[in-house]
Amino acid sequence: MTLAALIDLGVPVEVVGDALDAVGAGRWRLKTSRVMKRGIAACDVKVDASPDIDLTAKLLPTHTHDHDHDHPHDHAHHHYGAIRKRIDGAAMDADAKRRALDIFDRVARAEAKLHGTTVEEVAFHEVGAIDSIVDIVGTAAALAWLAPSSVSCTAVAMGHGTLKCAHGVLPVPAPAALEILKDARGVMADGGLAQELCTPTGAAILAHAVTSWTAAPTGTPIAIGWGAGDFELADRANVVRATIIDPKDNGEIFRIEANLDDMSPELCAHALDAAFAAGALDAWWTPITMKKGRPALMISALAPAAKKDAVARAILRETTSLGVRFDRVDRLITERETVEVQTELGPITIKVGRLDRDEINAAPEYESCRAAAERAGVPLKRVYAAAIAAWEKARP
Repeated sequence: MTLAALIDLGVPVEVVGDALDAVGAGRWRLKTSRVMKRGIAACDVKVDASPDIDLTAKLLPTHTHDHDHDHPHDHAHHHYGAIRKRIDGAAMDADAKRRALDIFDRVARAEAKLHGTTVEEVAFHEVGAIDSIVDIVGTAAALAWLAPSSVSCTAVAMGHGTLKCAHGVLPVPAPAALEILKDARGVMADGGLAQELCTPTGAAILAHAVTSWTAAPTGTPIAIGWGAGDFELADRANVVRATIIDPKDNGEIFRIEANLDDMSPELCAHALDAAFAAGALDAWWTPITMKKGRPALMISALAPAAKKDAVARAILRETTSLGVRFDRVDRLITERETVEVQTELGPITIKVGRLDRDEINAAPEYESCRAAAERAGVPLKRVYAAAIAAWEKARP
């Protein structure tokens, strides 16, 4: 369903097919069509699961063959070690390979824990079948092609009740799916149906891709994809929806703060660097006074919703605080443009801000000015003045 939604979103089928050829599965296994699910038109992906993949065969960059013949080998189960070796040796996009290995690793770790074995010796049953190999490799290739800056999901509907599998009757949610979401600190919900609504493969894909378990960020939707499931549900369309959101108009951000009265000043600069590395838009220290008149510091950071958790964790990891607080803040953002002006001291970059198409600010970039000052051996303030003068002369 996820793969179908991403294809419906705009990922070329050829991108998925190339990845399937690279791992020896073959693009011919993938069949796409349009179906209706309770009034929703969606993409339906079917996988030809026979003949099986011979994981012992020599890997070819584009593995195809005439399919009107039998394979003499029996591959009822695939061990994870063989699957990983096949993907790792495939001539495919590096990011797609990384994603596929990470998704399979998540499933393998969960299965190994549940069955008391090593990751390499995990024997995949339903998850290791050819359709899941196609799902995971295909979805990894699709995500690599999209290269999203962030992925958000509110909660995963899991369902309840029981299911039958190779191990007998198991409770829903599936034990492996729960393990995967636990390790990823994912957010789950019941979903209101006595049926398995999220498989271990689906949980692993989400655990890999989701960067923020929150509501969708503010922004403009620019593409929407619907992926169809096989079952007909009584009260809803059995579909997965994926949306591409352009956040450029997003004025909503989060302010993350913590008060500290027991932290060495020597650690402060590194903590700010960690916040920036985690995705903070800005970060700073403020002198404050805490209880009993103690001089202290407050660390503050601004981050988009998709980076809020990462920035908060960076602050907790690199400071002595035992907790952080955060709240939503709104902001008004100017339209920004970077231009280059020519001065007697060399080219200088200017950042121009506009509001309703009217220029309201123009500021030379510090690093550009610093480099020019060092080259010319002149004071930095002279470069700033020359840059502003050149902009005033050249501005439209």
